[in-house]
Amino acid sequence: MGPLEGLKIIEIAGVGPGPFAAMMLADMGADVLRIDRPPQALAHDDIPMVGEVLNRGRPSVGVDLKSPKGVEAVLRLVESADALIEGFRPGVMERLGLGPDVCLARQPRLVYGRVTGWGQDGPLAHAAGHDINYIALAGVLHPIGRSGEAPVPPLNLVGDFGGGGMLLAFGILCALLERGRSGQGQVVDAAMVDGAALLSAMLHGMRAVGSWTDERGANLLDSGAPFYEVYETKDGKYISIGSLEPPFYLQLLERTGLAGESLPNRMDRDQWPALKQRLQAVFKTKSREEWCAIMEGGDVCFAPVLTLGEAPQHPHLRHRGTFIEVAGVTQPAPAPRLSRTPPAVSGPPGRPGQDTEAALASWGFSPAEITALRESKVVV
Repeated sequence: MGPLEGLKIIEIAGVGPGPFAAMMLADMGADVLRIDRPPQALAHDDIPMVGEVLNRGRPSVGVDLKSPKGVEAVLRLVESADALIEGFRPGVMERLGLGPDVCLARQPRLVYGRVTGWGQDGPLAHAAGHDINYIALAGVLHPIGRSGEAPVPPLNLVGDFGGGGMLLAFGILCALLERGRSGQGQVVDAAMVDGAALLSAMLHGMRAVGSWTDERGANLLDSGAPFYEVYETKDGKYISIGSLEPPFYLQLLERTGLAGESLPNRMDRDQWPALKQRLQAVFKTKSREEWCAIMEGGDVCFAPVLTLGEAPQHPHLRHRGTFIEVAGVTQPAPAPRLSRTPPAVSGPPGRPGQDTEAALASWGFSPAEITALRESKVVV
């Protein structure tokens, strides 16, 4: 009974940002129907899909999109849909006969959500790429790393999920909100290169006033500052320190036992290496858990650096229910929280195509129509 209950969304199966956006919307209560292609559905027919966390909470229909009857079946679904999600290169959906012009002609109120790496137009629109390429071009990869070292890819969190899937979901909801006033649908063009650039807005502001340089590892937030850094502990584990503000920095000095020492001015960038070296030596004197006992719960701005396996066991995250278990798989819970219409995971991911008949029936197909589609091998 989430806040998006009643919204009907078609997801043309893809990878990465599209499924992430669809998962977010489904977690919030939208009725999201995933359209998988029959070869994929058949190939995975006997393989448990519980590990496909991004596909959770959504029934799957196997449809042959290369068949005119399959395309017509999807267009029939479009007629009763509020939104559609697709993540192919520009032009692919048009060649299938499912482009935005065709879909909006069938359902003028449809919000047609598209996510690509480079966007729907521009010199690179049709080129292949991945997260690392999009964030590199957007200027976001360059600052991530240490002085004198190469940039470090931040997994695929910035392009695929932050700049891509999350902004796609945001764009779809914005268009649906506007549709309530105009009564008209529209196309959402979510490009990961655009989204990654947007995530760096604050850095551009800092650069404009001279508080951020293009030198890697020499700034407040990029491992340059000794009071915003990751430190190794005695047992070879790590802790994070984010004591940016003066009161937090003073507490850092108190809890590390450095308050009485004559230390360099914390904002003297020329002295940052020396101050960092002193902190490195101090943090190596105790284990990660010993530092947790000293630091946690105060205003140092401290947290242990936990592994993916350790994070769900931390007392704070256990109290919050930040992680849940679905079909035996530990995974992040839906977010953000809503007080009156909380989000929830309606079920684990299933095999592609496993819900074909029930899902089509719930979207208005008659038993005879479903039988005809199945017998002609249009659906699986």
